[in-house]
Amino acid sequence: MSESTTPVYPSTDAVLRQAAAWRAGGRKAALATVVATWGSSPRPVGSQLAIDEEGNMLGSVSGGCIEGAVVTEALEVMDAGAPRLLEFGVSDENAWEVGLACGGTVQVFVERVE
Repeated sequence: MSESTTPVYPSTDAVLRQAAAWRAGGRKAALATVVATWGSSPRPVGSQLAIDEEGNMLGSVSGGCIEGAVVTEALEVMDAGAPRLLEFGVSDENAWEVGLACGGTVQVFVERVE
């Protein structure tokens, strides 16, 4: 029997504790949360990613290029302060190129941790 290749994600509590710890340590931090999905989405609604000002992360909102874009936006949110609602999508025609069985859309809310 082979080992499972299913990724293990930290609990929501662990993600929130880490974001709070970064803030308590004097670092800027942001929290990204999947708020809506349609079609194919690697992570369900409610999935979270904590990011600090140095680009450290805990959790996941998608993976791949979407996660990289969320981190970039989170770094800007930490400085600007205003939250952002991000939307990412891929058409059915392009889904196989990015490793999905079909197209989909994911919305991610990014906010600064105070």
